[in-house]
Amino acid sequence: MADSLVNSYTLPNGGIIPNRVAKAAMEENLANAKQQPDSALFALYDAWAKGGVGLMITGNVMVDRYAMTGPGGVALEADSDIAPFRQWASIAKQKQARVWMQINHPGRQVFKAMGGKNLAPSAIALDLGKHSSMFSQPKAMTHEQIIDVINRFVTTASLAQQAGFDGVQIHAAHGYLLAQFLSPLTNKRSDEWGGSLENRSKLLLEVVKQVRLRCGDKFDIAVKLNSADFQRGGFDIDDAEKVIAMLAQHQVDMVELSGGSYEAPAMQGRSADERTLAREAYFLSLTSQLVASSPIPLMLTGGIRRKAVAEQVLDAGFAICGIASALAFYPNLVNTWQTQPDFTPELPRVDWQSKPLAGLATMAIIKRQLRRMSQGHTPQTDDSPMWSLLVDQFKTKQRTKRYRKMLGITHG
Repeated sequence: MADSLVNSYTLPNGGIIPNRVAKAAMEENLANAKQQPDSALFALYDAWAKGGVGLMITGNVMVDRYAMTGPGGVALEADSDIAPFRQWASIAKQKQARVWMQINHPGRQVFKAMGGKNLAPSAIALDLGKHSSMFSQPKAMTHEQIIDVINRFVTTASLAQQAGFDGVQIHAAHGYLLAQFLSPLTNKRSDEWGGSLENRSKLLLEVVKQVRLRCGDKFDIAVKLNSADFQRGGFDIDDAEKVIAMLAQHQVDMVELSGGSYEAPAMQGRSADERTLAREAYFLSLTSQLVASSPIPLMLTGGIRRKAVAEQVLDAGFAICGIASALAFYPNLVNTWQTQPDFTPELPRVDWQSKPLAGLATMAIIKRQLRRMSQGHTPQTDDSPMWSLLVDQFKTKQRTKRYRKMLGITHG
């Protein structure tokens, strides 16, 4: 592996990433009943830390325990116990990887069964066809609720810094709250937070600006941004280019490019517009325009599993190559490439007719591997998609009951 992948990378703020492969964020659902990391997440990150990646980005950490992407998620708020987060950061950094906490608010992408808050820029429900009933109609946010969300992102980022994380990645992709503000399909507001792209970007920019003010110049701030929503009339590549230029004015250290949402899960290699997707590095051709113009270092994630493709991403001008699913099955992948450069992970693929269900089954198989690693076991590649989905739904129901009971949620 004597090549570009093993070279270190220096961020704009002077921070050094020891090599150019990142473990991108995945939904883990391995928090304990108090929504904290414990032995399960510690074991999982221990496996990844020993696997050789240069940058580790955690799965979703929520800025509000009443607004979760799923039960079993981690939340970090003003009154959270910081000790387990310190341990998490320490384990992830044991081999000198740089470690970022991904911080997020789901907005309208909160499952109805969870209860809690269901907020959005505008009162527009998710359209998942016959599966739409899994989500309830969101409430359009008031100005006060928007300010509260900004403050929550800042609080979570500050606590991550105190816990020893090198930085945060602010999630503004995949149809979550900040992406909902960016997209004209979900943001129909007529006030200062809606309308023009500048106004739709205001929430993201304000979060970035306030986090930088609170955490200082040496703390890494990254943003996960959709290169496109893959929905007609949605946030597109030209919008992404303009938002990156705006982010550059606020000392952002890296932008990770992804794409899609629950309605068009392009991040799993599926979308409403299949023409834009190839099987591997499926955002690479689409994002070349952004590499040429971006004043911020860019990271590309999406289906990468071969060393040759990872190198192609760096050759295209990306600073960092992000890998997610392949590391769920082969946590030691980066180390393996050093002695077996042609090693190609075999990943299961779910080709069901229903894209939302195929997406859920794919996530369920991945989460099974994360659970295995969290218990000290080896991942497997031959799990049944249907059985994995049923097991995941059963476990999700159990965790949802636990979550609702802990927060005293009786409605919704």
